Amino acid sequence: MLDQILAPFEFFSSDTLILLPLLIGLEAVLSADNAIALAAIAQNLPDGQLQRRALDIGLIVAFTLRVLLILTATWVTKYWQFELAGALYLMWLVVQHFFLTDDSEEAVAGRQLNSLWAAIPLIALTDLAFSLDSVTTAIALSKETWLVITGGAIGVITLRFMAGLFIRWLEEYVHLEDAGYVAVAMVSGRLMLRVANDNWVPPEWAMVLLIALVFVWGFSKRVPDEEINLEAGATQTSTDSADVAVPAGVAATVLADSTAQAVRADSMDTADNRLREESPS
Repeated sequence: MLDQILAPFEFFSSDTLILLPLLIGLEAVLSADNAIALAAIAQNLPDGQLQRRALDIGLIVAFTLRVLLILTATWVTKYWQFELAGALYLMWLVVQHFFLTDDSEEAVAGRQLNSLWAAIPLIALTDLAFSLDSVTTAIALSKETWLVITGGAIGVITLRFMAGLFIRWLEEYVHLEDAGYVAVAMVSGRLMLRVANDNWVPPEWAMVLLIALVFVWGFSKRVPDEEINLEAGATQTSTDSADVAVPAGVAATVLADSTAQAVRADSMDTADNRLREESPS
């Protein structure tokens, strides 16, 4: 009956009504680890506005790459090297986070990205690596290219909002960043298993359950409010100090100029008096 109602729309069927929400849900669930990885990259920018712009532009580029991946998926899936490269890139992010990161102030400052355009390629490349897993899964569910692209587009929009939330949550929860990178390691391991043997790949429900458990741990401990307020106060103090420093410098310059002018005027008065005394009456 439903197929008869939808008959005028050849591209739309009852299966679509089932698959589209499924694809959107799949993208949303599997985007949690992706979102936290992108949030961690954007967080290295010094300004909140730059972080938001990096996510906006980076995910536009990422969606373009996703569409290209979907359109060439039949060709890409023939070459295991693509999935292996994505798995190794994600694993490199994990190793870098857990074993090659120095938490000293100098090292943290060194990890800061110096421009918006330094963050955008990292965001796009990281999303593409995650897409190798999610797009392959989506194509296995549906052969309709437009359906997979629609699910991917909604997934990217969801990813953008999730990444924005995670930027704030990374400051509030002690274990959340570590939990995110554990989930990234799981996605990397899944891609490696797919390269080795498809039969070894765990089912989607198992991955979702494991990622959910990891994020339960990630949200299990908040940063004490005193520390958050202290950091906010330190940032405000440094900003206020910078604001005061400029007027003080200007005032010092004005004072020096005024003093110099007064000295010159006094010297001229003294010279005039001497001329009057020396001139004949």
